[in-house]
Amino acid sequence: MDQHEDNELSTIVKTQSDRHAAPAALRERIVTSIRQADAPSRPELKPQGWWQWLNRGAAFAMGVVASVTVAYFFTTASAQDRLAQEVVSSHVRSLMATHLADIASSDRHTVKPWFTGKLDFSPPVHDLAVEGFALVGGRLDYIGGRPAAALIYRHRQHTINVFVQPRDDRSPAPPASFAAQGFNVTGWQGGAMQYWLVSDLNAGELRQFAQRLRKATDEAGS
Repeated sequence: MDQHEDNELSTIVKTQSDRHAAPAALRERIVTSIRQADAPSRPELKPQGWWQWLNRGAAFAMGVVASVTVAYFFTTASAQDRLAQEVVSSHVRSLMATHLADIASSDRHTVKPWFTGKLDFSPPVHDLAVEGFALVGGRLDYIGGRPAAALIYRHRQHTINVFVQPRDDRSPAPPASFAAQGFNVTGWQGGAMQYWLVSDLNAGELRQFAQRLRKATDEAGS
């Protein structure tokens, strides 16, 4: 069929064929189907059992406990780090100042009495020169917002500051090992005192000195 015949057939259909309107019910079903097809699908909400709410409550409680634990850990670690940094800063200042020691003496019987009346505690003083750690003297210092005794030792060309304070439950314990600004820090708590040691000695030698000083302090019962 050519284009001319196609046009004639279309004209006959339009002018002579009968037209019937679609039933109203059919139209309604078609419109409803179209609207449902266009509407976005929504997930079906299922009722949750009591065990699901219990699981959610347990997960929330565990999250709270974990958050508190992590916050406590970082708060404690930060306090210790800050105090260690303060110890290092005091060590650096003592090396830069013109007076490393307020009382310069290698005699512990001279250094120890010097603190009397200047502090409300008596720091233990030991001379470990025979073990390679010679006492140089002592001075007053201020660590963690409290007065401290600083005892100065020397090992070869290395200066060691030993900061001594009464134990305070509000202050963090000295770290077993810490490094900052090129210096090593170590220490311990013993009896009523706590000890912070800082030097440019390598960490192994500084811990060795700490062990010998601690042993001497324990044996003296100070």
